[in-house]
Amino acid sequence: MWLECIVAARYYLELFNFCNRYLRDRALAQDIVQEVYARFAAFERHGAQPVVEVRGLLYQIARNLLVDHHRQQIVRAHDSDDVLLEMPAPDADNPEVAYAATQRMRLLVAAIENLPPRCREAFVLHRIEGLPQAEVAQRMGISRNMVERHVMIAVAACRKRLRDTTEAPEPAPARPEKI
Repeated sequence: MWLECIVAARYYLELFNFCNRYLRDRALAQDIVQEVYARFAAFERHGAQPVVEVRGLLYQIARNLLVDHHRQQIVRAHDSDDVLLEMPAPDADNPEVAYAATQRMRLLVAAIENLPPRCREAFVLHRIEGLPQAEVAQRMGISRNMVERHVMIAVAACRKRLRDTTEAPEPAPARPEKI
């Protein structure tokens, strides 16, 4: 046991350079290497089988700790709630934006309702309910290629409906005359 710890200690500088290369922070790299040795000692104490490849185990522990550190950094990288409170409200609170979104949704619903029944069913199952194409094909008793074709036809119909409405501008609402 002690012999393996002495052998493991000879890899300290190598492990430190390995960790420092990824972290670019000497103090943090030292902390990671120290944790590597702590986990190695715990593994050795509680391990049922003797460690055959000490260097490989040390590097595996170091890689796992580096991955854990990276994941923690991602979680901590978000803005605090105070920053979110200072941000302007989204445009959805704007009545014009909400009305435009509602109109767009109505156009899409109308386009979907005008699709042939099997095409509509495949589109709804895949795009709206989120089922994979293979499962949609199995449910409907058709091939995956046919599901893909139905979905493409439905998407094209929705795009056409939206394009047709944006190309033909809506008449401006009548404004009351000034007296």
